[in-house]
Amino acid sequence: MADPRLITALDLPSTAEAEALVERLGPACSFYKIGLQLLPVGGMALAAGLKERGAQVFLDYKLHDIPATVEKSVRSITRARADLLTVHAEPPVMRAAAQGKAGSDLKILAVTVLTAYDDAMLAEMGYALGARDLVLRRVDQAVECGMDGVVASPQEAAEIAARVPEGFLIVTPGVRPAGADKGDQVRTATPAEALSAGATHLVVGRPISAAPDPRAAAEAIAAEMAGA
Repeated sequence: MADPRLITALDLPSTAEAEALVERLGPACSFYKIGLQLLPVGGMALAAGLKERGAQVFLDYKLHDIPATVEKSVRSITRARADLLTVHAEPPVMRAAAQGKAGSDLKILAVTVLTAYDDAMLAEMGYALGARDLVLRRVDQAVECGMDGVVASPQEAAEIAARVPEGFLIVTPGVRPAGADKGDQVRTATPAEALSAGATHLVVGRPISAAPDPRAAAEAIAAEMAGA
């Protein structure tokens, strides 16, 4: 039985490869993330197909545009019946997304600070705040703007959980089993650490998709989550 808190990232170059991974995972996973890599090559059709099979779908599109465009885009995306959608955590963007999803079951997540960014990278981009402080500021704004949750590093999950209302989603990428390669992720944690800190959902990509046996890898992560 799949753990609904585990989201497998289908960060692959084609829908054929994504479908093959879903097939290999079988009952070990019931929630999938589709991101920008698959969007131009059939990502929305893949999402619809997964929904027809009873899976949950997270569209990680990180929408970031003028409010009118964001609102209309979100309204269009609701037709795919996806469960989660990401937007950038800027108040005008978040407010527009909240308006666009009105009347649907779609939940909007605000992306706070990418887990591949650290304080030095943020300073280079011109931010005065470090990662932690910027995340917490954006979390407060996400709550005020009517978001259903945020995407943030597991390292900030505990502080986020302490300041958001009940039912607010805390979705954490950058999750790596003990001993796994961190890749380009900087602010990471193990599945057990992330859940213990307050994460509601974990996004795991390469530790599953690049594993010799993806199903066994997903089952091992789910077992660790069950014991957290």
